[in-house]
Order: sequence, then structure tokens, then C-alpha cells
Amino acid sequence: MEKYYIGIDLGGTFIKGGIVNEHGDILVSDKTPTEVEKGAQGVAANIANLAKALLEKANLELSAVEGLGIGSPGMIDSNGGNVVYANNLGWENFRICDELSRLLGGIKVKIGNDANVAALGEVRFGAARNYSSAVMITLGTGVGGGIVIDGKLVEGNMGAGAELGHMVIVRGGEQCSCGRKGCFEAYSSATALIRDTKRAMEAHPDSKMWECGSLDMVCGKTVFDYAPVDIYAKEVVDSYIEHLACGLVNYANVFRPEVILLGGGVCAQGDNLIVPLQKLVDKELYAGDKGPRVPILIAELENSAGLLGAAALLM
Repeated sequence: MEKYYIGIDLGGTFIKGGIVNEHGDILVSDKTPTEVEKGAQGVAANIANLAKALLEKANLELSAVEGLGIGSPGMIDSNGGNVVYANNLGWENFRICDELSRLLGGIKVKIGNDANVAALGEVRFGAARNYSSAVMITLGTGVGGGIVIDGKLVEGNMGAGAELGHMVIVRGGEQCSCGRKGCFEAYSSATALIRDTKRAMEAHPDSKMWECGSLDMVCGKTVFDYAPVDIYAKEVVDSYIEHLACGLVNYANVFRPEVILLGGGVCAQGDNLIVPLQKLVDKELYAGDKGPRVPILIAELENSAGLLGAAALLM
């Protein structure tokens, strides 16, 4: 008999949800505004109402599902079902699993940090489905990610890990949003790439990158577009890939995953990013070709990773 799960991807603006089977097929999906201004209880009610709507859409009774999983931003005590702190939700110590179980007739509810949950989704159903151990890095405004070893999330003390963007790779380097200097995020996020592109343009008025129009037009794609024809753009790309490789090698040496996954808009560069990055990682990995190779793959699930990973918390 087929098993069904409710997966919830909780964001600051929208709550996305779906009914998922054990094969990772999304039977139905929908979203609803989060309405943070209603407070934690109000948001929990919105999640419960979305779950009910999904069940109705799928023509399923509540008793037909194994449970509900949530991927939430913030510091999560997954064992206690508690959102310890979520800045963009304005929550502190909200036992959301207990509340949702109460609202949904005693249903089993599990929660994890959204980045961790997305990594779990990719391992179960996405780019790393043929592996049991993976590190996933998302290159966006910041750098997030998750660690899955032997099919299980590695969440650390009180589920507070993994803050993969906040490992220092340049002591005393660029200022990071976390307050430290030289973090991986300060060199490998899309934000860092845009910052370094603008610096290169300002330092070199003759750069072809100015053809994009102005500094305000710069995005993460700009420097890759001009790298084949502009030495200054190539220098930025090379530096970005070198710092990214430094961080990935550290993760590979510590966790010895079977694969590293990359997500985020920067990954749209495909082979222009992955090929030189893989060469550097292969070269710098401890023991080199004497040890296991760690392939770098691009994540596949995109916006569905959180929803599927949340459902996978119950599998």
C-alpha cells in the first residue's frame, strides 16, 4: 500500500506544501501567504489550513498520511520540535510540532532547518539519489547548506548545524554578515561575486564589463559572460572559483562525502563553473588520487527540494 506524507517549506513570505509519496512524487502542491504579522500561532494555523487544503485536493483523509514534515528557517531543535530562533519569522522557542499536531488531530510532525531539509531532499530524490552521503552548498545571497551522512542529516548540538557558510577560509579577510571576517560566505556567495565584479569594474574603467551598462546592472552572471573576452573578468572568476574550491576541499576532507552538491543561481554557469572547480578540488583533496574522488554535481530539485526534504524527514 502506497504511503503519503505532507511536506511543508516554510518561508518568510509564502508557505509551500505538497502531498508526497515514498518515491518522491509530488501528487499535489500549493502555497499560501505566511502572514508573519499574525504571530507564530497564526502562521501555524495557516500551515494547518494548507495541509487540509492539500488533502482535499488529493482526495485523501488525514488518516491516510504518515505525518507532516516542515523545513523552517532559523535555529531548530529538531528533537524537541522547537523553533529556537528564526529572525525572519520573529519567533523564539515556538514548539511548532506540538501546535500543528494539536491542530491536525494528533498527526505526527517533524521539523528541520530549511537548508538541512533541502539537502536531505536532494539525497533522497534529487542529484544525489544514488549516494548515501553528501554535502550540499547553496550559493545565494549567503551560503547555506546541509550534510547527510549514511542517509541521515548531521544537525549537531540542538539541531543548530550546519552553518556551512561560516567557516573562515581567509583569516582577517572580508567582513561577513555574521560578524566574523574571512568566512566562506564572504568569498563564495553570489553577493561576494557581485561585490568583486563591481570592484574590478571600478578599478578598471577600460574593462569590457562596463558594456553591461552600469554597476547597478551587475549580477552574478555578468563576470562569467565577460570572462572569455576580458582579463579583469577572468581574474574575478578565477579568484571566485579558487575560494569556492578551498571551502569545498575542507568539507570533503572533514566529512568524506561521496558527492558535493551545489545549488543557487551561480550554478546556471554549468561547466564554466564545475569543470575548473572539479579540477582544483581533485588537485587539493587530501591524499589526491590515492583516496576516493568527490564529484561535484549541480542540485536538481530547485524549488521542490525543501518540500520533498520535509516529507523525507518522516521516511
